[in-house]
Amino acid sequence: MLPETTLADVARAAGVSVSTASRALAGAAVVATATRERVRRAAVELGYEPNLAARQLVTGQGQAIALVLPDIANPFYAGVAKGMQQRVRAEGLTAVFADTDEDPRTERSVLAQMAPVAARLVLASPRLDDDAIREVAARARVVLVNREADGLPAVTGDNADGVRQALVHLHALGHRRVGYAGGPATSWSDAARRRGLAAAPPGLEVVDLGAFRPGAGGGVQAADLALAAGVTAVLAFNDQLALGVLGRLADRGVAVPDRLSVVGFDDIPVARLLAPSLTSVAVPAGELGRTAVELLLDGERPEPGLRTLPVELQVRRSTGEPAR
Repeated sequence: MLPETTLADVARAAGVSVSTASRALAGAAVVATATRERVRRAAVELGYEPNLAARQLVTGQGQAIALVLPDIANPFYAGVAKGMQQRVRAEGLTAVFADTDEDPRTERSVLAQMAPVAARLVLASPRLDDDAIREVAARARVVLVNREADGLPAVTGDNADGVRQALVHLHALGHRRVGYAGGPATSWSDAARRRGLAAAPPGLEVVDLGAFRPGAGGGVQAADLALAAGVTAVLAFNDQLALGVLGRLADRGVAVPDRLSVVGFDDIPVARLLAPSLTSVAVPAGELGRTAVELLLDGERPEPGLRTLPVELQVRRSTGEPAR
């Protein structure tokens, strides 16, 4: 019987280290595209498949890795899930997903159901308080995405810097009065983004329009309040809220960006397809998911603390100079 192909065999054939081969098969962005393709071709040619049974014998980790999401319909979280699944698949493990509909009570119920299935959890933007999250972490290995809690490992995009980039862009266009349409009051990400408002350039006034549920309904309220406040631009908590703002402005005959500029956050795929296309802060959703899994697989217990990934403003047609 022919010996089984190992990751070391793939690494040797591709001319890279075993750790690089592992990252390449997981789709990690730190590995150059050409190297990833070379490793994947070597894996296909050698017929390599991760040996799940061997991994379980060595690590004792036979259960699935679960990702608990606040809203699986949100394209941003779909990106996080995709990145996580790529990394989990490369390890020969199984990923399971659950949606909590941004409701803390549903979240508690989901986590209770997950406990027998997955001893390792990725909690994306959980709505539970810190004490409740630490109770979960006492029973399972937990990594947080877009949330921070003392004593736990977590990964997020640089929320404050993303807001700063958006405000600097609007200021450079000539805007001097900008409205911020915030996310849910229980959102850790919204609190982190609000801290970025303090970095507004001198001479730029930021008007707090309030807290809104992301989506069409919240966007209608935010757009109406923005027009009433006399701002010349709106920075929305995320792209879903920005989509609602754009829809309401279209209904009211308000031209974008001629009369009001709009900026989103997350840069979901549809942002590029809108008319006008949406200026948005791009957050590396897939890399968040992959990094969370890597933290879960890092030794007996991942090191606590927040890992922050860089973000980048993508300027499109929804922002322009304010009307004179």
